[in-house]
Amino acid sequence: MGPSRGNAVAAGWFFVVAFVAAIAGLALYQPALSDPAYVLGAGADSQVLLGGFLELLLAGSCIGTGVALYPVIRQYGPSVALGYVCGRLLEAAIISVGIVATLSLVSLRQASAGSDDALTTAARTLIALHDWTFLLGPGLVIGVNSMLLAWLMLRSGLVPRWIARLGLAGGALVLASSTAVLFGLYAQTSAVALVAAIPVAAWEICLAVRLIVTGFTPSAVQLGPVAAALRV
Repeated sequence: MGPSRGNAVAAGWFFVVAFVAAIAGLALYQPALSDPAYVLGAGADSQVLLGGFLELLLAGSCIGTGVALYPVIRQYGPSVALGYVCGRLLEAAIISVGIVATLSLVSLRQASAGSDDALTTAARTLIALHDWTFLLGPGLVIGVNSMLLAWLMLRSGLVPRWIARLGLAGGALVLASSTAVLFGLYAQTSAVALVAAIPVAAWEICLAVRLIVTGFTPSAVQLGPVAAALRV
């Protein structure tokens, strides 16, 4: 297994871990995020804490994909590749803020100090903070990141062109949808937002499977930047 093959497999698994951790973590968070009165009741602290742990795996996997792919993709566009890595770092940082906000709900419930109104107001604030990080990180930032990586993949020929085009389309769509949510055109949990997120999820799954099973296209790796120049 050459260095590029190892990088491909590592990146593929990081994408898989990120996908699974994102879905499972958000599901486990629901008792705390769905009701501000969570801080007043018995709570499901272990479930929420497990969700936080999975989201930490998500943040780490975001960084992992950037680190694993950078040595390969920088040959085809150093500035864009660096932008992708920085974007993944930013995404991980935003996700981490959301983790802190959600886990703070557990601490708030366990402390149970102050009036019911004060506690639920604080809970609503933390839930709102998590919701904003969810929109900015896995929404706006992931849209830009997907387009940067997909452009490099399309230019380099490291993966089939249909996968790269799916990433460009999916990234643009989720970016547009998240911008619409940002300006209040529809809710973040609406059916429209969910449908708009499907292509970028499909892009990451297809890319992950390709990298794990097949790796990068051998001819593109061998020719390197020469192949990329011929494709422009």
